[in-house]
Amino acid sequence: MSAGTEHLHARVVLLIQDDEPLPKHSGPEVLGAKAWNLARMAALGMPVPPAFVIGTGWCADPAALGEWHWRPALETLEKHCGLRLGDARHPLLLSVRSGAPASMPGMMETLLNIGLTESTLSGFVRVTGHPRLAWDAYRRLIAGYGEVVAGIDSAHFEADLDAVRGDLDERLLDFAALRALAGRHLETYRREAGEAFPQDAHAQLRQAIAAVFASWRSDKARTYRDLHGLDHGMGTAVTVQRMVFGNAGGLSGAGVGFTRDPSSGEPQPWVDFLFNAQGEDVVSGRRSALGHGELASVAPSIWEDLVGICGRLEQAFGDMQDFEFTVQDGRLFLLQARAGKRTALAAARIALDLLDEGVIDAATARERTYGLDARALVQRRLAAIDGGGPEPLAQASSASSGIASGEIVLDERRARARCAAGARVILVRQDAETRDIAALDLAEGLLTHRGARTSHAAVVARQLGKVCLVGCEALQIDAAERVVRIGGRALAEGELLTLDGNQGVVHAGEVAVVESVPEALIARLEVLHRSAQEQPDASLAR
Repeated sequence: MSAGTEHLHARVVLLIQDDEPLPKHSGPEVLGAKAWNLARMAALGMPVPPAFVIGTGWCADPAALGEWHWRPALETLEKHCGLRLGDARHPLLLSVRSGAPASMPGMMETLLNIGLTESTLSGFVRVTGHPRLAWDAYRRLIAGYGEVVAGIDSAHFEADLDAVRGDLDERLLDFAALRALAGRHLETYRREAGEAFPQDAHAQLRQAIAAVFASWRSDKARTYRDLHGLDHGMGTAVTVQRMVFGNAGGLSGAGVGFTRDPSSGEPQPWVDFLFNAQGEDVVSGRRSALGHGELASVAPSIWEDLVGICGRLEQAFGDMQDFEFTVQDGRLFLLQARAGKRTALAAARIALDLLDEGVIDAATARERTYGLDARALVQRRLAAIDGGGPEPLAQASSASSGIASGEIVLDERRARARCAAGARVILVRQDAETRDIAALDLAEGLLTHRGARTSHAAVVARQLGKVCLVGCEALQIDAAERVVRIGGRALAEGELLTLDGNQGVVHAGEVAVVESVPEALIARLEVLHRSAQEQPDASLAR
């Protein structure tokens, strides 16, 4: 690994993997937590695609960043990969990702497939032997770039997709359909942006870097920092990384996982995965994903590798990890690892279990469980009622446990008005998207038609202590009439709804609830904290 500029906080650092040592005089405050953890994983020999990082110091004045600052790093990356950005025969494709010193899931932007143009498409097909992959990556680039860089509403590209796929899952579209979809996207881009989609790979990269830096100042990012007391001045780094392709068909796919259950703390991997997909399909909240069962049954060796990596990540980082990964043609790549957001219940169990396993010491366990008493760990469940209890309206995937009841609200404006009037509200949305963070903070819970348990919005909901149900296929939202339909029943905005995050069930009305405390877990916590009080003062012992 090597450094670029002299100024520590504005440096450009290479992450070329192959068991190289960590970069000197760097850390998450310079590289951002995402790139710093990538460097740590690469140094441990884990499968991380090579990359370079533009440090956090540039975020305060991105206009001062010139291509000459990062061009040497790009050239080194090109040599390492044997590919070149914009080359018609052997093109290098890149992802451009944000990464602040503190974790901010989904609050800033990512762009994928940078470098695909009319002139590099044929070369990419030649390199991969996969025309479907090329056209799928190209249509994704146009839509993603259009939304993030040109500011085009994603609904326009979703309409293009719906027009081409009909009732088909987009992962089943062949290359001819994807080529037609790319053509539609190009027309949409020209119409909405007032100019043609850029066909210069280096221009794409320059604008992608600028857009990721700009996303640091987005409304949702500012709101997240305000909610969590994060410094607005720390800035984000930008990681430019070689693309790996989960949408290459066969044994390829994308996933997000936690090394332990972030809702209950159970010591088993908790993974969402989609075959023939890219990572944004899982984390964006606009697609539903499956649990790990399909991956484990179709590709057991990959699943075994992933389970092994979960243990290595916890040993290396000393905590439960939230990680993103891609499988390309049966080969596993790690794209991110960070301390996973978790419920209070999970925080207590995970800290105690990691202490028992020797991963952390008692002082660390006490620090992580400070304040987690019976009140903080109270669990809410539906009351058992003679006659079988309330009839559920629908099932959904539970991203965060507990029970939440409140009035149905469909947007932030309504949520603010009803909360100001003293009402409790349930936010009901089509997708689990992080742009709804302000409304989510006001709500008791979130219910969505689409989305994965590991989507960024679901991660944030869990961190905020909100009950969260995603992927409710029976849910339909009529925004014009302000009505939702669930399992054949119509409910107007303002009517009461209950979310059972323990069972993944939706109920009409408000349902009777009982509270309990996890006595065995609390007993373990008391032993941990009592032992600290009983230890003699170290200075007196000397």
